[in-house]
Amino acid sequence: MQTILIVINDAPYGSERPFNALRLAIKLNEQEEQSTQIKLFLMSDAVMCAMHKQNPVEGYDIQQMVENG
Repeated sequence: MQTILIVINDAPYGSERPFNALRLAIKLNEQEEQSTQIKLFLMSDAVMCAMHKQNPVEGYDIQQMVENG
């Protein structure tokens, strides 16, 4: 089994870095060819990505991506 650690340290909104990191984590998790364990490490402003009851005005919902990934 392969383990991949993804470190996110940007705020959930304002840049696309957390969004792109979570998209990558979700796609890697969906791979069927090789079993892969994905670990997310949220530090600094990125801990807000996992905050419940986010209500983004438009675009993507980071908290929902964290839960579904």
